[in-house]
Amino acid sequence: MITVRHLLQSKQPALFTIGPDAPVIEAVRAMAEHGVGALLVMRGATLTGIVSERDYARKVVLLGRASADTPVAHIMSSPVVTVAPQTSVQRCMMLMTERRIRHLPVVEGGGVIGVVSIGDLVKAVMEEQQHTIEQLESYIHG
Repeated sequence: MITVRHLLQSKQPALFTIGPDAPVIEAVRAMAEHGVGALLVMRGATLTGIVSERDYARKVVLLGRASADTPVAHIMSSPVVTVAPQTSVQRCMMLMTERRIRHLPVVEGGGVIGVVSIGDLVKAVMEEQQHTIEQLESYIHG
């Protein structure tokens, strides 16, 4: 069983964050700069929300708000659905499907230690399936 801890070990250990009072335009710029679809919204070391490209599209663009005048706190998703490092990939996929979300912050000891995306999970499942196929082929031909 692959866990979130395994996924985090194979990822770059970067956390991309923004403050809740920052203007939305800064969040959009940071997502573009880092090539990510979401940022953790932090007040100091405390996770207060998560803001995604989807939040921007639905809560700024469609509502005609100004990106420079709207604080991140007004569009972020909160409370945040989080997982622990020992959570299985299957459980994460189930949570993402049920909650219709694409990013899960990973929390341990009260602090955020990483984020897994739907892309991370799909990649892990595909690699696990490929490994199983190779083992079965080896068994059949061996």
